[in-house]
Amino acid sequence: MKSRDSVLRLRRFQADEKRRRVTQIESMIAEFERMARDLSDQVVAEQQRTGIHDATHFAYPTFAKAALARRDNLLASASELKGQMAAAQDELAEAVEDLKKLELIAERDVARERATVAAAEQEAIDAAAARRRPRNGPAFA
Repeated sequence: MKSRDSVLRLRRFQADEKRRRVTQIESMIAEFERMARDLSDQVVAEQQRTGIHDATHFAYPTFAKAALARRDNLLASASELKGQMAAAQDELAEAVEDLKKLELIAERDVARERATVAAAEQEAIDAAAARRRPRNGPAFA
């Protein structure tokens, strides 16, 4: 029984770790996308300030070029993280499924053990009642 409890605790821990990993990846994706939006807004502001909207123009602001490159890198990283998140979600689903199976097995075993204990207690009660009952007379007088 102790080994099953240890396995259950381990599986719960593993499922919680995978859940935290998914949450962490989701927050990283959201942060990268927020930063990319901020950079896009800064590029638009810089373009409006200078009046040059063509990135190939010789006088295009260096800050805007750098911000566009950084934004593209952030979006690429977010895209890569989305792939990792899909894999992490699959791992989480598998871990939760394994945990549920183990919990059901443990519940079934506990119920079986309770039934065995209840049957033993009932046998003891029946045996005690049989010892108290008179042999030749009626059970209830």
